Amino acid sequence: MKKVAVICAAGKEGRLLTDEAVSRGYEVTGFVRNGDSFVNPAAKKVVKDLFDLTREDLSGFDAVIDAFGAWTPETLPLHRTSLKHLCDILSGTDVRLLVVGGAGSLYVNPEHTMQVKDLESFPDIFKPLATNMGEALKELRTRSDVKWTYLSPAGDFVADGERTGEYLTGGEEYFVNDKGESRISYADYAIAMIDEIENAKHIGERFSVIGK
Repeated sequence: MKKVAVICAAGKEGRLLTDEAVSRGYEVTGFVRNGDSFVNPAAKKVVKDLFDLTREDLSGFDAVIDAFGAWTPETLPLHRTSLKHLCDILSGTDVRLLVVGGAGSLYVNPEHTMQVKDLESFPDIFKPLATNMGEALKELRTRSDVKWTYLSPAGDFVADGERTGEYLTGGEEYFVNDKGESRISYADYAIAMIDEIENAKHIGERFSVIGK
């Protein structure tokens, strides 16, 4: 039985990731900052801030899923510092680190010189978030001491979307389905993430996923 930790398990994506891992028979631990936060009753709940986590807290797991999210201007830099902290405490171990990433850093040209966030059509309101998440990914790429995987969702990442059980995978470049859409539900994204834990196809890589 695989042992999986979900960091920030009380968030919208964190809950679905926890539920998906539990449904597969995994031994799941959800780390939350607030003791009142809901975590799937079939999972163990640990109340501890991400930045207080230690190497010992995450030892013994097969995989750690980082579902951290920050949205306000003053907290956006935490995308970088939180990921660095997790990398530091997992450094040199066999514990996999899988990161819930963003779509803004996906490339839109074969030369990989322009990203989604650089397009004129990209909403200004999301640029600071995309920039900070992109910087976190850039730093993650330098970590050869961590068995990391970064999963970027579709451009339209739908919190309450349908769980279809189907998805398409891509690489570093933005892509669309046969309908010309880049869209995926949180639920289908969770399936793709847990599938990656099982299949281990993208260690040390970023890949992307969209709905069919």
